[in-house]
Amino acid sequence: MSADGDVDTSRTSVRTYVPAYQKSEWERAADRMDMSLSEFVRSMVQAGRRGFEGGLDDEAGAEADHSGADLESEVVTALRDAECLSWEELVTSVTDDVESELERTLQESPRIQHSPRRGGYVLEDV
Repeated sequence: MSADGDVDTSRTSVRTYVPAYQKSEWERAADRMDMSLSEFVRSMVQAGRRGFEGGLDDEAGAEADHSGADLESEVVTALRDAECLSWEELVTSVTDDVESELERTLQESPRIQHSPRRGGYVLEDV
């Protein structure tokens, strides 16, 4: 077992199941970024977590696991304020910041452009 301070940095596997079309999209994106599928998924999960947690600040950086404590806190706060929320309402309450950050990124990035002709967002060479 390898350890960095108190953080276990040894490698372990994680399994998940996604629709075939989603895996294909991830494989194409990983290829465009010259990454393995595993590296792509790990990077995207960590990027998403930073969106929820406002950054990873411990010694292990992007490899750390915070076990969802910050997300749990947001869920508890949302439920405390509303008493009862549907799944959709709960998702909205914890993703508003991510949506705002995504919108700002899409507006500010010269590399990411909306292409109505292609039906979505595309990566442009700058």
